[in-house]
Amino acid sequence: MSFQQGLSGLNAASKNLDVIGNNIANSGTYGSKGSRAEFADVYAAALNGAGQNQIGIGTQLQSVAQQFSQGNITATENPMDLAINGGGFFQVSDGLNPARYSRNGQFKVSKDGYIVNNNQLKLLGYPANGAGVIQPGIAQPLLLPTGGIPPALTTSVKIEFNLDSRLKPTAPGGGTGTGIDLKDSTTYNNATSLTVYDAKGQEVAVTLYFQKAATAASGSDTWNVYGTANGTPFATDSSGAAIPLDAKGNPTTPYTTITFPPTGGSPTSPSAPITMNVPASTSPSGVTTLPIPNIQFDLKGATENGSSFAVTSLNQDGYAPGQLTGIQVATNGIIQARYSNGQSKPAGQIELARFRNPQGLQATGGNVWVRTVASGDAVVGVPGDGSMGALQSGALEESNVDITAELVNMVTAQRAYQASAQTIKTQDQVLQTIVNLR
Repeated sequence: MSFQQGLSGLNAASKNLDVIGNNIANSGTYGSKGSRAEFADVYAAALNGAGQNQIGIGTQLQSVAQQFSQGNITATENPMDLAINGGGFFQVSDGLNPARYSRNGQFKVSKDGYIVNNNQLKLLGYPANGAGVIQPGIAQPLLLPTGGIPPALTTSVKIEFNLDSRLKPTAPGGGTGTGIDLKDSTTYNNATSLTVYDAKGQEVAVTLYFQKAATAASGSDTWNVYGTANGTPFATDSSGAAIPLDAKGNPTTPYTTITFPPTGGSPTSPSAPITMNVPASTSPSGVTTLPIPNIQFDLKGATENGSSFAVTSLNQDGYAPGQLTGIQVATNGIIQARYSNGQSKPAGQIELARFRNPQGLQATGGNVWVRTVASGDAVVGVPGDGSMGALQSGALEESNVDITAELVNMVTAQRAYQASAQTIKTQDQVLQTIVNLR
């Protein structure tokens, strides 16, 4: 008579309860994956082969298999929190040992500027060069930029606006002459301002004045355009010729002219970008700005119609210097660094890894796994490519443990433990009865 079956049943139920307890304990651990105890029956080998009346000798724990199903994704207010929606693992490293793998996206920035998890393991990915171009290759710890972004000189300006065809000419001599009084709004029809930047990143306020000339005999309209930089008139026109000033310091010839066909709409001249040379000037705060030469000024988007003057689009490529204010991670893993001047550029890209057999990974604690022979080699790629999941910034993946199912499994394991204990008790009573035979 054997107690083996009941003893193995007690041992199996106990291990099952251990697995269930671990699942419940980690139900609030982000990125944690629940496990399942998998058992196998045990039979003794027969001397003469398998018999029809062979009785098993119990059960054994064959495997504790982790279940890598997707956990719920919950939003947070921290842009450094990352969740993988789909397959793949974050790669983290201490720089000494092989990379480890995690689904927990609770990342922070270390004092050295690296993106790290709570165990100070560094997130791996592709760096970006100074121009913000991602450099694919061997993944390395991602380092956020600590310095600011230098200024950029304005080299091109593109503006779209409408001039009101219903307005009367304001050019001197009934619209036949040139010249303007910048302080007298009756000498021009409309004005608008835009900001450009010199080589130091200093702002320069460029004001454009639009003055309608007399309508030609062909029916075409011409508008004179005058310009100032922080109130200082342009020294040269679009062709590079000097612009004379009158006794009051007002320009006597325009910077350029815009000609519209008799039917209005888009201009017939200029048909290509023209050159704008912004002179040195003094800002309202007393700062002396540098000249900005050879700006390509695109006026092809101008129109003349019977509606009010309005600027509908304005773009220029210069900007002031800026300091790093934050980062944002895109779904493809590109980390965008945001600066105080409104600019942004890539600072790196996160690389993910996936395995043919994720259940072969070995858990080492701290929400990380390491590869084994059973898991196979890691297949790496960027988020969203192929079978790699997409990243979601400001979110975390919850544990995939189902508390309701675990509580039910706990009741089942408890009953199995009690039943196994009862078989041992019954075996003991039967053995006692045999011993007491006389």
